[in-house]
Amino acid sequence: QGAMRVLAGPGTGKTTTLVAAMAARLTGPDALAADQVLGLTFGRRAAIDWRDQVSAAVGGGIVPLVSTFHSFCYSLVRQFQSDEAYISATRLLSGPEQQVRSRQLFADAIADQRLDWPEELMPAIGTRGLAEEIRAVMARTRSHIMDPEDLTALGRNTGRATWSSIGVFMNEYLDVLDSEGVLDYPELIHRAVLLSHRPDVQDYLHKTFKAI
Repeated sequence: QGAMRVLAGPGTGKTTTLVAAMAARLTGPDALAADQVLGLTFGRRAAIDWRDQVSAAVGGGIVPLVSTFHSFCYSLVRQFQSDEAYISATRLLSGPEQQVRSRQLFADAIADQRLDWPEELMPAIGTRGLAEEIRAVMARTRSHIMDPEDLTALGRNTGRATWSSIGVFMNEYLDVLDSEGVLDYPELIHRAVLLSHRPDVQDYLHKTFKAI
């Protein structure tokens, strides 16, 4: 009943617990409909395995709704974005595309002297390692529901000049992606979270899903 958190190591039965929990809500006298129970997981393969195991556990005939976090967030953003935005479908960047795009844009910003970057880190410009570090900082910023300006201010207040520079770059990076009609994974999650605070979206989620 209610919310439950299960903490366990690999191979100790977390998936079995999830399958049993979902199957219990889809059977019995108080059974919920398959589209009222939502399962969220990280990978497509895990989603397929989970769905198949639940179907088998309830004796077949029921296909539960199991999705990756990114797929669910993408459908939510597409469903509730403005009519103007819907005219041109928002495209989700793949992981390799994100890496190439951010690395290229960052190198361009440095070359055009739009960013104040420490001299000792200049040799790292254009490397895959630095691009991954910058992406990680931007992703962590969004995971804390922070804007680029918040990261810039945090860097200034803590003496982390690189954070401030990445905050300035993040603003430019998001503007470019917006103009191209694309989203990366952290921004997709961030926009879905912001949407979930809207009363109409909350009403939709509460009425649609009885168990997550």
